[in-house]
Amino acid sequence: MSLQDQFTLALADSKNLPERPDNMTLLKIYALFKQGSNGDATGDRPGMTDFVGRAKFDAWADLKGKTQEAAMQEYVDLINSLKD
Repeated sequence: MSLQDQFTLALADSKNLPERPDNMTLLKIYALFKQGSNGDATGDRPGMTDFVGRAKFDAWADLKGKTQEAAMQEYVDLINSLKD
C-alpha cells in the first residue's frame, strides 16, 4: 500500500479512535496532517484572541522544513499507535 493510501486510511481511522486523545496529541495530529497535506505553514498567524487557531497554527509552523512524506509517515504511525 502506498504512503498516500496509508495516509488516507489513517485519516479515516482518526475519526474512529477508541478514546479521544489529549489536547497536545490532537495538536500533533493536526500539525502532521497539515504538513503532510499542504507542506510548510502558510498565511498569517491568528490573533491573540483566537487561542485555538493560534495553537494549531503554531503546532503546524513548528514542523517547518519537514518533508510532506515524513509528516505523512509520522501521522500514519501516530494514528496506528492510538488505535491499539
